[in-house]
Amino acid sequence: MNAVQRIVLTAVVAELLLATTMLWAQSQNRQMGTEYTVTADPLVPRPPESPCVVPLFSNYTFAHFADTTQSFQFAPPADCAGPWEKIVFAIHFSENPGVQFDRTASVYISNTNLYFGTTPEPLATLTNTWQVERDVTDYAALLETAQPGTIVLQNCTTDCPPPYNTLNGVFTVSANLEFYPARAHHGLPPTADVVLPLVQPNGQGGVNLPAFLFTPTDQLTTTFNLPTNVEQAYLDVVAQSQSNDEQWYACFPNNLSSINEVYGCGNTDFRETEVTIDGQPAGIAPISPWVYTGFLPDEWVPIPGAQTLDFVPYRVNLTPFAGLLSDGQPHTIALSVFNDDNYFALSASLLLYLDAASTEVSGAVTRNTLTPPSPAVFEHLKGTTTVTGTITANSQRQYTIAGYVHTSHGTVTTAVSQQQSFSGVQTIDFDTVNFSVLDQNTSVETSLSSLTTVSGDQGITLIEENYRFPITVDLIYPVSSSLFGLTVATTQRYEASKLIWRDGRLEDSRLVTNSVSATDVGEKSSSQQYTSFGLHTPFYSCQIASAENQLTSVSPTCDQQAGRGPGWPW
Repeated sequence: MNAVQRIVLTAVVAELLLATTMLWAQSQNRQMGTEYTVTADPLVPRPPESPCVVPLFSNYTFAHFADTTQSFQFAPPADCAGPWEKIVFAIHFSENPGVQFDRTASVYISNTNLYFGTTPEPLATLTNTWQVERDVTDYAALLETAQPGTIVLQNCTTDCPPPYNTLNGVFTVSANLEFYPARAHHGLPPTADVVLPLVQPNGQGGVNLPAFLFTPTDQLTTTFNLPTNVEQAYLDVVAQSQSNDEQWYACFPNNLSSINEVYGCGNTDFRETEVTIDGQPAGIAPISPWVYTGFLPDEWVPIPGAQTLDFVPYRVNLTPFAGLLSDGQPHTIALSVFNDDNYFALSASLLLYLDAASTEVSGAVTRNTLTPPSPAVFEHLKGTTTVTGTITANSQRQYTIAGYVHTSHGTVTTAVSQQQSFSGVQTIDFDTVNFSVLDQNTSVETSLSSLTTVSGDQGITLIEENYRFPITVDLIYPVSSSLFGLTVATTQRYEASKLIWRDGRLEDSRLVTNSVSATDVGEKSSSQQYTSFGLHTPFYSCQIASAENQLTSVSPTCDQQAGRGPGWPW
């Protein structure tokens, strides 16, 4: 257990045993002057018609390890046949007052992930409620038939190992799907024809939900026999850091294990999800530096980190492999996490778009310059009893994957050219004898820029996508005036943009930025600003702020709806 874990866990247990009135919170209610956690994230916009609502489960409780995995049955609405203009997944949580850790929750239909996120820590004296929504229209093909479902939320109370067996926070969860029928003369965006999960066998005839990768060589791998008319293919990926890797963005190189006292993890601060098809590199998914409310608890009252409650999947374009995937042979898609240091939880869903006018297509991969990462690491440190300086890790790659497929409407060529960039800097000032002074400033930025060129008889389409998720964390120990004996200041910024050009004309554009900052240095304060807009979607902007763990401001624009189409953000 690293220094941060020891300090925080010891403080949590002490607070529990002393029965203090410290508040841990999350609520979608933006109530001024309260400690309920709020977010600036928008709700999913709905069409004007009334939806057909399908309950998935109601008031499932999660109190003990034995409650971790619970099942339900899904059936599409009998009185609301597709096609559907939009499908919205909504999950509602409540937690009784008390003391509990933050937990991971995920929901699946036929082993395909619909939701993946974490819970906040509970209020001390009030029942806490919150809701998360997702636009799952892209998964309509999965929802056309009855399917078994699963919710996973590992929690414990009296069955926790000592000294945590006095934890008493219990989660109650309900979820449903809203189906909005297509309106007459209203164009619908294309959705996947086939949706398939990657699954990891658990050795007992079932699968792990989510999958678990403990080392860089572990894989989430599935062999598929796919339709022979695949025209486009995509992979939605979520990789959640856990255990030693929970704060992977602050890890040290392994040769510095003797001074690696704050976060305790190795393999440097570079992580990345690698995607392969039949063993050859097929794409990458950047690892998002999500921050959970258990680190550092008082910093995240009332505003949690960016996407803490709802992880946004990263979509990998596998379309250059469409011809290969359509050849009637089995193909293996696998994911691994570069520099995994125990461990990551993963989910991945394969989305296939088929050539409806053909039962069989052909094609091939014509270019693939993607190679495994090889980050450069530099250590600029001085001193022995007191060590100061910086540790840096950098990774820069440019690569292109291209392929073609012969379809019923001609030959379509897809080239995906991407530039991956990672920069990590750890600035430290450590007492390496007594570890009585531990100052570590972490600055990490992960970005990926992509230009996809699709050419065929119907013209040329250019798709420009940019993803960026920087984080800075400044941790100082000891701080005698702090509840936990240390202070942390954190800043995150998530950016995702997409431009679509058809034959030189801008057809669509979308942009999301989500900025969060929080500090418990001196006066505790936090803020979030969420902005999204696009060529065919309304502008949305919401800013919220807090001081001393109470909500102090909410911009009037927070009440406006944002436009988020299927698969957005990517």
